[in-house]
Amino acid sequence: MSRPKIKSKNDVKEGSCFKSIPVSSGRESYVTQVTPDRHQATARKLKDKLNIATWNIITLLQKGKLENIKQEMERMKLNILGLSEVRWKGAGKITSGGHESIYSGGTESEKGVGIIVDQTVTKATKGYWALSDRVLLVKIAGKPVDLNIIQVYAPTANSNDEDLDKFYNELDTAKPQCKSQDPLIIMGDFNAKIGTEKVDDIKITGQNYKETSSHLSGPRDEKRKTGTYGNNRKV
Repeated sequence: MSRPKIKSKNDVKEGSCFKSIPVSSGRESYVTQVTPDRHQATARKLKDKLNIATWNIITLLQKGKLENIKQEMERMKLNILGLSEVRWKGAGKITSGGHESIYSGGTESEKGVGIIVDQTVTKATKGYWALSDRVLLVKIAGKPVDLNIIQVYAPTANSNDEDLDKFYNELDTAKPQCKSQDPLIIMGDFNAKIGTEKVDDIKITGQNYKETSSHLSGPRDEKRKTGTYGNNRKV
């Protein structure tokens, strides 16, 4: 199996703060760890429909797992796949076999999010913003409007208020980076429990439900019930 090409220096806009660190055991090289910043590139605009999905993959540290996921994308004809619990350190992107893997992690092999795009979408990717090991924003050029995707891995309901507030503050930071006329998809693993009580104030792909033990419910979370949360869908 050929070693994937790792892009680092050219991915970071001029003036960004970055440093090289050893990567986790799933890869055998060095990448660039970037403090939260924007990464921009020239992109070709997409006109066709896209198949988009999001998975919690538990870890990408296992050797060969990235290749298996790309094969599944091809089998299921997915153009964009969001990943939760990637567990890669740092932030950056890897190009391999026509796919581009964009990831955002921390200093430890915990949590982590990513988005893999196929060859068609790679040419239309305008840039990305790695906010944290729980929030990643990717912008894709489209026609007549661009597409913005935020991949998340939310804290569990048992997490403390500080972790929950930090996560939703990062979401609040990411959303204004998207133009109001452009579609925005917020997807990923929200670690929310599904109950039987229907609610009308959350935009979700499929039926809308609320569980009182979920961290998405309660008066303190009213401002957090916005956005589009979905799994597999065509855009």
